[in-house]
Amino acid sequence: MRAMGDLSALVLERLDERLRPEADTERAAAMAAYMKNHFPFLGLPAPALQKLQKAALTGLPRPGEDDLAAIATALWARDEREYQYVACSYLLRHVEVPGPGFIEVVRELVTTKSWWDTIDPLATRFTGGLVRRHRSLVEVMDEWSRDDDMWLVRVAILHQLHYGADTDEERLFAYCAAQAGHRDFFVRKAIGWALRHYARTAPGEVLSFVEAHRSSLSGLSVREATKHLTG
Repeated sequence: MRAMGDLSALVLERLDERLRPEADTERAAAMAAYMKNHFPFLGLPAPALQKLQKAALTGLPRPGEDDLAAIATALWARDEREYQYVACSYLLRHVEVPGPGFIEVVRELVTTKSWWDTIDPLATRFTGGLVRRHRSLVEVMDEWSRDDDMWLVRVAILHQLHYGADTDEERLFAYCAAQAGHRDFFVRKAIGWALRHYARTAPGEVLSFVEAHRSSLSGLSVREATKHLTG
């Protein structure tokens, strides 16, 4: 049997072999600047990273839940931001593997090296998929929607982004109303984004919600929410 941690070490070894020789210092500097210099980069554009990642990970065994946790944590510990992008992609590819307890790993990822470029795929695709499969986790989303950490709030608001007709409308509207006056741009933007997406399914309901809460919602949230409703 494969010892726990072996797959994690193999994933990192293969990624290092593929990614590091392709590093571009000039592009890395530009990418870091775009991200407000929060993180260093190798300088790999998204199409190249996807190609290299695929080549590195092809042929590896299917991970178990412990493998996923070890791999994501190890990739998050690397300095260069591309490794966190790979972690998000890898998690999404195996979203059907983990049980509800994996939400604690997600919380650690969300609250570590936090910025929109990893928060959004973790929220809209991975957390959304995890909650859809394990409905008990809606209570965790309720908790996150009230958390002091703005990134957990953003994840809670956005996790239903791709649910369409399966969206829990009452819950979405409650999250948006509760955080309508939030001081941070990323939460206000998330409110507008989530409402705009849901408006594809229920335009009348979104418009009614915005009108009822216009006095408390930020201008940004209102503009984003009604972008395709008011012409």
